This record gives sequence, structure tokens and C-alpha cells, in this order.
Amino acid sequence: MSSKPAAAAAAAPADQSKAVAKPETRRVGRWYFGGIAAALAACCTHPLDLVKVHMQTISSAGESVSMSKTFVHVVKRDGFRALYNGISASVLRQLTYSTARFGIYESAKNVMLARGSGDMSIGVKIGVAGCAGLVGGYVGTPGDLINVRMQNDMKIPPEQRRNYKHALDGVIRVVREESVKGLFSGSAMASVRGGLMSIGQIATYDTIKETALRLGILGDNMGTHFVCSTLAGGFATAITMPLDVMKTKLMNAKPGEFKGIPDVFMHTLRVGPSAFYKGFVPAFMRLGPHTILTFVFLEQIKKYFGTTVAI
Repeated sequence: MSSKPAAAAAAAPADQSKAVAKPETRRVGRWYFGGIAAALAACCTHPLDLVKVHMQTISSAGESVSMSKTFVHVVKRDGFRALYNGISASVLRQLTYSTARFGIYESAKNVMLARGSGDMSIGVKIGVAGCAGLVGGYVGTPGDLINVRMQNDMKIPPEQRRNYKHALDGVIRVVREESVKGLFSGSAMASVRGGLMSIGQIATYDTIKETALRLGILGDNMGTHFVCSTLAGGFATAITMPLDVMKTKLMNAKPGEFKGIPDVFMHTLRVGPSAFYKGFVPAFMRLGPHTILTFVFLEQIKKYFGTTVAI
């Protein structure tokens, strides 16, 4: 009679140990998920990106232009569809730039998880994200170049417009008219910006989210993804804005207009230090929603199409 309770008592700890020993799991994405998520986000935020570029490329230093004024001017002058000028180039840029940077970062993270090393430290995240952004910035330069030019085309006189039909047409014409090297005009600055942007977005989002989950402050849900991506978007805007302004000027310049990055820097500085943050509000309003949508889309794609790994 007493052997049954004893056996049950012995079995209980064994069952509990099995429950405790069950490994925690996490959903991880494929290397290309980030590019898809960023491209979807770009389709939603492209009008704000276009307004930002217009504000940054204004040549008259004394002209004061607000976001709302620029938005209304574009619609009145060229119609609502003009807000999506260059959308094909924007998508091309994200499919190259973001696929590369997210792919490198997520692959490194997944390798560490597979080896049982756990999550990357903050320093490693910053290093990996920075390197991934440098590569992504270079790879995405052609799409970025065509994107800026197509968005800015309506601002210049009709006889000076490039009139690219779409992103592929722009790439072909740049190669024919300016050589293959012309496709990578401003690539050095784009690479540096890509590194900073990836630190501000990817490493920051990952760190904030993991910290919040580890401390039990937030759960792994869409609300958490929204909060973490909003903070990451704000930080990314602050550290990349000066480079973003100079990159836009360089990419939109005529051949020979600027000698290089130092020349663009001095030209902008002569206007005044505030010129480095010209269009900051639309930049944040574009980058903030784009960052939010990118990570929300990415988390959902991981949830439904990713794989489960033990951590």
C-alpha cells in the first residue's frame, strides 16, 4: 500500500525536473526578412521621405520652408501622385540596403544562438550592426542615388530634369551617361550613414527590446515592438541627420559641383550649423514611422514564417 505513494512522490520531482529542463525557444527570421519588411515600410512612408528630400535640397539659404508648406506645394504643383515619385527606387534601395544590413546582423545573431553563446553583448551588437550598415550602405548606393534624383526631379526646371521612368531606367542611364562609377557617387558617405543608421535602429531596438523582456517590464507583443522601434527611430534620426543632409546634397549635385565630402561639409557649414539639421522634423516623421513599420512587419514575418530555435 505504501509503495504507491512513495513511487508517486519519487515521480513528482522527476516530472518537475523535466519541466524545468525544457529549453526556452525564440522565433528567428531568414536573412532576407529585414529587406522585405523595410521595403513594405518604404511603400507606406515614401511621401514623407520625398518631402524630407525637398526640404534638404533647397538651394536658397534664406528661404524658410515648413513640412506642411512643402507637402501642399508638391500636391498643388504636380498632383497627389507626385508624392510617390521615385517609389520604385525607394523599394530597390530597401531590397539592397536593408537586405544586406539586416541579413548580416541576423545571420551573426543566429550563429551565436546556434552555438549556444546566447544573446550578443551591447558592444558586439554595435560592432556587428555598424559593419552590417557599412556594407548595406555601399550596396544600396545605386538605389539611393536614383531615389534622391527621382524625388527631386520636379523641383528643377523642366529642361534640366533627368526624367527617369523608373529605378531600372535610372540605373541604365547613369551607367551610360556617367559610367558605372557614377552609380556609387556618394557611396563613402552612404556607407558611414548606413553604419550609424544600423547602430541607431537595429542595435538600439534589439538592446531595448531584450532588456525590457529580460526585466519583465514588457511582454513580447506588438505594443513592445512599437515602443522599442519608436525609441530606436528617434536615436537613429539624431545621429544620422548631419550625414543625411550632406549625402542628399552630394547625390543630387551635378558632376563636378562638389569636390568631395569635405567640400559638401564646408558648403553646408557656411549656411550655418542648423543647416545640418534642416528638415529634422520630416526626417524623424519619416524615419520614425519607417522604423516602427519595419520592425513591426519584421516581427510579424518572423512570427508566421520564421523558425523556432532554443536559447
